[in-house]
Formats: sequence, structure tokens, C-alpha cells
Amino acid sequence: MRLFVGIPMPDQVAERLIAISGGIPGARWVARENYHLTLRFLGDTECHQAEDMIAALSRIETVPVSLQFRGLGLFGDKRRQRQLYADVAPSPELLHLNMKIEQIAQRAGYEPERRRFHPHVTVARMRNPDKRRLDQYLAANACFTLPAFEVDGFTLFRSHLASEGAIYEPVAEFGDVAMDEYGPEMMAV
Repeated sequence: MRLFVGIPMPDQVAERLIAISGGIPGARWVARENYHLTLRFLGDTECHQAEDMIAALSRIETVPVSLQFRGLGLFGDKRRQRQLYADVAPSPELLHLNMKIEQIAQRAGYEPERRRFHPHVTVARMRNPDKRRLDQYLAANACFTLPAFEVDGFTLFRSHLASEGAIYEPVAEFGDVAMDEYGPEMMAV
């Protein structure tokens, strides 16, 4: 089974991300229920290794982590942008949580993550997007931000690859990931 550890996005954030989805021909927009911030991709995992991860992750003391969206970005090189994402400003608590999960993953036998942690939420995947339309989209959404909000937990997800895109299934939840109650400042955005 393919696994990753992530933070699911609350409904109010998902609503804002859905609101900016569209306008780039050929883009595959991420489904609302799949919005998440990946803390650590684990990949193909045997059942015993998944059980070890669940036991180790359950020992992490979760503290509130502040998340702040601060614009949009692209992954890929200048000729071929492949992924559009909403950028999340790193916070000390988020970086600490990522570090703890990385240590646990390595103790469970996963290879060390080689890429630098870049907190983000994927909004769309693209193949050969129209450069002009992509530039117009980025210009129109240049000021995309959301008020900071706190999350108190994270989830171990199973990823099922399908022709219409990945389907993410929660395997285990840690801390308080029931994130559907936010203050009026989030609702007003």
C-alpha cells in the first residue's frame, strides 16, 4: 500500500481552493476531498511497517500548528510546469512536526527524504499548460492568501492510484483532526 502523512484541509480552506480552481485548459484540478499538506511521503509500505509507523506516530504529542497560505507557486522547470500549488508559510511548529515524522520514518526503515520540506497544498496537476493562460491565471490570483488558522493533528493516508487521479483514504488520525470549527475570520475570507 502507498502511504503518506499529511494534514487534511478544513472545509473553509477547501472552499477557497475550489474558488480558484479553473481557467487553465488541460489542468487536472485536485478534488476538494483530496486537499492536504504532505508532511512525509512514505510510498509503498508493507503491513508490518505501516503498523510500526502507526504506533510510532501515535506517540507524537501534537501541539497546535499555525498554517498561513501566502500565494501560489509552480513545481517543474521553466519549460514544463507540472504542478500548481498554494504555498504555506513554514512555521516553527510545522517544521518541528515534519522533523519528528521524518525521524520516525527513518527509524521504521524508510530512506531519508532527500528533498527539502516545502509546505504546500497541490491545487492542480498540469501537462504542457498554455503559457499565456497560466500567466493570466497566476496574475489574477497573485494575492491569494488566507488568514492563519491552527490544526491540532495529522493523518496517515493510503493513496489509491486511479485513472481519474489519486484517491486518499485515511488510515489513522493523530491528535485532533476534526477541523471543521473555525472562527468568523476564516468564514469572512
